[in-house]
Amino acid sequence: MSKIQKIRGFQDIYGEEAKKYRYVVDTFRKVFEFYNFKEIILPYVEDISLFKRSVGEATDIVQKEMYVFTDKGGREVALRPEGTASCVRAYIEEKMYAEGGYHKLFYEGAMFRYERPQAGRYRQFHQIGAEIFGVSSVLADAELISMVDNVLKKLKINYKLEINSLGDFQSRKSYTEHLVNYLKKYENQLCETCQKRIELNPLRVLDCKVPTCKEITKEAPKITEFLSEESQKRFLQLKEYLKALNVDFIENPRLVRGLDYYTDTVFEFITEEIGAQGTVAAGGRYDNLVEQLGGPPTPALGFAAGIERLMLLVKDLPKEKPLITVIPITPDYNIQSIQLSNKLRNINLKSETMLKEGSLKSMLKTADKLKSDFVVFVSDKYELKDMASGQQEIFYTQEDLIEALKDKI
Repeated sequence: MSKIQKIRGFQDIYGEEAKKYRYVVDTFRKVFEFYNFKEIILPYVEDISLFKRSVGEATDIVQKEMYVFTDKGGREVALRPEGTASCVRAYIEEKMYAEGGYHKLFYEGAMFRYERPQAGRYRQFHQIGAEIFGVSSVLADAELISMVDNVLKKLKINYKLEINSLGDFQSRKSYTEHLVNYLKKYENQLCETCQKRIELNPLRVLDCKVPTCKEITKEAPKITEFLSEESQKRFLQLKEYLKALNVDFIENPRLVRGLDYYTDTVFEFITEEIGAQGTVAAGGRYDNLVEQLGGPPTPALGFAAGIERLMLLVKDLPKEKPLITVIPITPDYNIQSIQLSNKLRNINLKSETMLKEGSLKSMLKTADKLKSDFVVFVSDKYELKDMASGQQEIFYTQEDLIEALKDKI
């Protein structure tokens, strides 16, 4: 019988990779707590219209990448391709706006996009992100960016931060008209995808990685030249605040992000260490999206980070707690062994009871494979072996053994 294999673009995360996953997530979670963000746990499946109306029907995500199916009730639904739209839907549906004040939420979990698998990018991938609802101040933009900068520094990742402003609705509309006029002059020289984008989503042409398209757009009008007075003021304030927070940044007028809902601030944290797909965290402001999805007018902003991409960049994991493996010399000492293991765990020492029976030699070999730092042989006495030095000590009570272990660890 042939073995069943995982589907292309999906992966098992275990061993050292699982440790890296947890390290990345836990680092974000600790920082979120210090910034007073509250967790929201979102559904994996949503009505497809949520993403069509928020992400944009002309985006690659909606046109090419979503996992869409009809459920047994005849509804057309999709596996979530990103988290912001679901967060906005929850903000409206749960009437969080009625509580007053503003809301800072974070989420974490699997997303799904049908695209070509490559380094750090899978068809099921994982993101961790945060959203702020009900704040229009540029202070929120600066603090959100600074928070991500803080996390990436804690993870010891090399990156550069690029920022841009897409302006408000009117700025963007005016710019788009000028950009389309410029692109039409070179339409036949653009790649096939960008030829379609001219009509559907012209800003995405600026983000194309095809060399000919990159060359053509070098001389394209810059969106920062079309910003309204208010958007210009906001962008200047953002730069001032980031400098005050000692956050280094590069202005990139070509930065547009791939989603339709952004307004004013957009940003990307980029690394050169994982090839062309170097964005590890990105986001921006989306002041019209809540209203667009049926809620009250609400300024909002957020970001998301790709966990798999960050895992590729994590070099040093924190040192793990030493492992103490408890081995009963014979089954007669099983009860004493599990009692000792429980006592060790209750004082926050990591313990493994030897669950695999066999000769003393084979059990010691198993303890070595488990990467035990210490082994305790349990009989009418307790023999403690330091696996690194080979040194052994004998104790006659569990209390004396535990005290000795506390001194060593």
